[in-house]
Amino acid sequence: MSSASAEIVFDHVTKRYAGREAAALDDLSLEIPAGTFCVLVGPSGGGKTTALKMVNRLIPFDSGEIRIDGRDIHELPLTELRRGIGYVIQQIGLFPHVTVAGNIGTVPGLLGWPRQKVAARTAELLELVGLEQADGKRYPAQLSGGQRQRVGLARALAADPPVLLMDEPFGALDPITRFRLQTELRRLHKEVGKTVIFVTHDVDEAIQMGDRIALLREGGVLAQYDTPDAILARPADDFVKQFVGEDRALRRLALRQLKDVALEPGSPDEPGPRVAAETTLRNAVSQMLETNTDRVVVVDGDRVLGVFRLSDAGALL
Repeated sequence: MSSASAEIVFDHVTKRYAGREAAALDDLSLEIPAGTFCVLVGPSGGGKTTALKMVNRLIPFDSGEIRIDGRDIHELPLTELRRGIGYVIQQIGLFPHVTVAGNIGTVPGLLGWPRQKVAARTAELLELVGLEQADGKRYPAQLSGGQRQRVGLARALAADPPVLLMDEPFGALDPITRFRLQTELRRLHKEVGKTVIFVTHDVDEAIQMGDRIALLREGGVLAQYDTPDAILARPADDFVKQFVGEDRALRRLALRQLKDVALEPGSPDEPGPRVAAETTLRNAVSQMLETNTDRVVVVDGDRVLGVFRLSDAGALL
């Protein structure tokens, strides 16, 4: 596997557990291009975590094939396979009696990296995930839940794996911390470009995080696999419609920022509330409704970039 990112392909993969009538995963086929942030979402019993754990062979499957960069995962020695995959779970699993720096440097240490290289990589990752260098000397018990989750992410990235598996990593966090880490992870993904498979049961999290979403229904059947915008605009069936909710139009507006759409020209003395170019279209519409106006003035600092109207939002949908 390369050190940047890797393509992952599920080719007619099926998994059945003994004593259960329904399959845990039923004939799953999907291609995840290298560098893609792919979210597996769906109700309980949809096989999301089962599919995730098959990639690093924590769970065997009955038929089909999973390939990473064209290689069947069963052709790769297990140690080599797992060294190329970072793994982040909800309960993190940090070593309590080892410092943060020691936790992050675990895999590079096992790989025999020189001590100086491990220290440099650890310092780089502390900064990358938004922690202070001084945090490296602390122990997990001295950190908040959000900080521990950041350490878990840094540890998963330590050996620069091309693939990152994340199983509901933010599920146990409060909403504010969760939102901050979601935002941080998206920023991080743009910087490091890994292929990410991220499991969640929360459709809002899936829409916010994913480049592509695989929506699995009960029994491990793939209901739809597409971009968040396409799933919201064109749900494949009634199950997808119900799962993504009735406010699909508003959710689509949350996917785009004002800087990404065409604006009407505006002057410095243009009337209307000022909003930053990074504001989502959904929040811009909310601002208009709150201030009882049909427009917002989009700014970059003191510079007026243009005007966005309520009718523009409707036209985009």
